[in-house]
Amino acid sequence: MDRVIAAQVFIDVAESRSFTRTSERLAMSRPMVTRYIEAMEDWLKVRLLHRTTRKISLTSAGEACLKDVERWLEQADNITTLANTGEELSGLLRITASVSFGYSQLMPAIQSFMAQHPKISIDIDLEDSTADLTEKRIDLALRIASNPDPQLIGKPIAVCESVLVASPAYLEKACKTPSEIQHPQDLINYECLGYKNFERHIWHLSQNEQFESVSVHCRVTINEATALMHATLNGMGISLQPTYLANRYIKEGRLHHLLPEWKPKDLSVYALYSSRKHLSPNVRALIDYLEDYLAAHPW
Repeated sequence: MDRVIAAQVFIDVAESRSFTRTSERLAMSRPMVTRYIEAMEDWLKVRLLHRTTRKISLTSAGEACLKDVERWLEQADNITTLANTGEELSGLLRITASVSFGYSQLMPAIQSFMAQHPKISIDIDLEDSTADLTEKRIDLALRIASNPDPQLIGKPIAVCESVLVASPAYLEKACKTPSEIQHPQDLINYECLGYKNFERHIWHLSQNEQFESVSVHCRVTINEATALMHATLNGMGISLQPTYLANRYIKEGRLHHLLPEWKPKDLSVYALYSSRKHLSPNVRALIDYLEDYLAAHPW
């Protein structure tokens, strides 16, 4: 049996503590998972796992072997990568991103990447909540944050700026013009819309060396940025929006940019993965491509 696959199965079972979960995560039958584990034990001449009807756990020998198997698999992956540098990329990539970023930025980039690599298939999971990359077998997460999860590895590939916006309809209803909102503290007199995943009640703004934190009143909070944008367009209040969503509507006159001299703090778009180990050529290629694409297509 393939020893590289057997090592992958052993590492996954050590993490999942379940033959059934590993079979689902690796798209492999449960009997095949069992066969690979038995093959590993035959090759290493030790029992790696305690198996009961209720749970799976590592033996002391399995604990001792795990790090060595991980290092060996990493070396095997590196050798394979070096040997296959001239080969065409192929296989399945699983990606996760927020709904708004996926809709407005990721789709055009992915379309272009797949055109360059016709043997690549991509499965995209869009959600604003944080996904467990290991649990969902995600290869790459694109997340917008000031400080990403320290348990994940990755790099910033773009800057995400934000703006304060409101529709002409809302400003007319509030009997104000954009110029009448002159200071961040003026926002406390208006209806604001909160984004549950980011600064939903306190907005931090800066102008040169001045900093203001405003506790805003949010009758409506939403957990997804695209819905928040449409609430803003429909005149429900003022919202803090990423420029990748808002700039289009500002240019069309459907939104007004409020307090343009005051800047919300910048965030970074991170490309994140669960471990430095076993980072496939496909994932490396996609990270590099997205960084170049986003630099060449500013929003």
